[in-house]
Order: sequence, then structure tokens, then C-alpha cells
Amino acid sequence: MSLLPPDLPRLRTLVTYLRGELSRTEQALAAAEELEAATTRQQPAPEPPAWLVERGIGVGRLPVRVHAGNCWDTRSRCTPADADQIRALLAQGTPACPHCRPDTALGVLE
Repeated sequence: MSLLPPDLPRLRTLVTYLRGELSRTEQALAAAEELEAATTRQQPAPEPPAWLVERGIGVGRLPVRVHAGNCWDTRSRCTPADADQIRALLAQGTPACPHCRPDTALGVLE
């Protein structure tokens, strides 16, 4: 038993409807493929620095505090640094952030 109508006018109507649905489906497929291609083209976010130096305001912009790279209490005046630079700053007396404790993470004890 066929689910299709037996007469010509209804079959033509059904073909017209299905062509429209096919067109909409192909458009949706093309949009989904374009979105997937754009997603795969995106570059991953750069790795955050492991250590940060917070600098002061003014002419010399001296270091005022050192942070771990994932610290939530960093300001816009932070610049990336490596572990040796952070150790040297801590040895010179630059305070460590009390939240992320880079001195403890690096094994530098006062």
C-alpha cells in the first residue's frame, strides 16, 4: 500500500513541496558546513604567561608586585616575565601577591 496520492494534481503538489524542503535543507547544510569550517580555521588562544610583574604608575614604572600568570588580582599594568626575573625581583624585595603567592610556587622563602 502506497502512502502517495494516486492522482496527478496532488502528486505535482507533493513534488513542489518536497523540492522546496530540499532547497531549504541544502541551504541549512551549507550554512552548517560554513560554520564548521570557520570554527576549525580559528587559532587557539595564546597560552597565558606563567608569571607577571605589576608595574607602578609614573616615569620609572618600577615593579610594585609580582604575580602568577593565572592570578585574579592582576591589573592592566602587568607585563609577562620568566621565573628567573620573578626570583630576582623577589630577592630585591618586590612584594609577592598575597592571593596567588608566586614566592611559594617558586620556592622562594623570605
